[in-house]
Amino acid sequence: MDLIKTNSNFLTHRYFKNLFLSLAIANSKIKFLKSLDLKKFNLLCFSLNFILLLGFSSCKKDKIEEPIIISEELKNGILVLNEGLFQLNNSNLAWINLADLSISTDFFEQKAGRNLGDTGNDMKRYGGKIYIVVNVSSTVEVLDAKTGKSIKQISFLNGNQSKQPRSIAFWGSKAFVTCFDGFVDVIDTNSLEIQSRIPVGLNPDQLISSSNSIFVSNSGGLNNPVYDSTISVINPQNSIETSRIVVGKNPGALEIIGNNLFVSVRGNFTTVPAKLKRINLSTLQIEETYAFKPLILEKMNDKLLLAYEANQEVKIGLFDVATNSFTNSNLIDLSSIKTLYGIHYESSTNRIYLTDAKSYTTTGKILEYSVEGNFIREFAVGLNPNSLLFF
Repeated sequence: MDLIKTNSNFLTHRYFKNLFLSLAIANSKIKFLKSLDLKKFNLLCFSLNFILLLGFSSCKKDKIEEPIIISEELKNGILVLNEGLFQLNNSNLAWINLADLSISTDFFEQKAGRNLGDTGNDMKRYGGKIYIVVNVSSTVEVLDAKTGKSIKQISFLNGNQSKQPRSIAFWGSKAFVTCFDGFVDVIDTNSLEIQSRIPVGLNPDQLISSSNSIFVSNSGGLNNPVYDSTISVINPQNSIETSRIVVGKNPGALEIIGNNLFVSVRGNFTTVPAKLKRINLSTLQIEETYAFKPLILEKMNDKLLLAYEANQEVKIGLFDVATNSFTNSNLIDLSSIKTLYGIHYESSTNRIYLTDAKSYTTTGKILEYSVEGNFIREFAVGLNPNSLLFF
């Protein structure tokens, strides 16, 4: 049975998934080496070296595949952030050229001449720039949105300690970045310098901007079983937290539609179930708690496109916030999806894109659908694709 059908709550914690995979791989290597005596170990090394020499000699006969050269200007394509695996320093960007359907999986390396870093967690475009939050490397990479070339790499270290940046949102000339050390950092989008730090709740995760506020979900995800249960409200003009809304254990994804803030409250994955809650932005009060279990939220015009679990089955539905009901409770057939990782709606083409992480350690895919839920095509892009930008 697929992971998405057996443990869908785990999908909302990409950070922990990468951690567990890396620790498992490292632990298995250590156990294996400890089981060898010195003579067997030396024999193993000699054998491996011999095999590698044979491999190198045979590789010389193979034709080297030429990289796909990316055009100077980004247009008619999709930029994909592939998260990679925790502590393996293999996050990257893939470029899908929609003109000829070619895919370059070394976009950033071609443009910057170096690697992107470890665990790319979020990517957004604002003004003439692209901002990429690289969690474990503790950086925010800023690119030119026209060419994709690196403008600046902003360090998110506090002395020698990583701030663990997670997500980014914008207001005016400011970028707000959640950091798992309990702060939201404010970047001046002109100078690209960090202006200030705003103390919020435990392990702030997602954030979203409205016309007059920044809302931050304080997850407390690293403090299990003592999760946080609040949403911080920040005044973006003076960069001060003005209040907190109590919503329930471990809040995560946020989405705004009309005068409503939707919050995915993930619970504790055992005794406290996940819930979707609706907050009135005028009163900052919870007005509705829904019975279904939310997994991924995405705004689609005036409706909510979401992955949810009902009767131990994961579905994607289209939810009408005006009537508080589904207009379609099973929009897309997920039988071909192994590990649903993200949902993206592109308004300019009126298309829905799903990201499939497969087994987390193999090449993930992007699947394109019509708004009626009909499959169109798919693209193989990289390890754990999580964010898309459309050009």
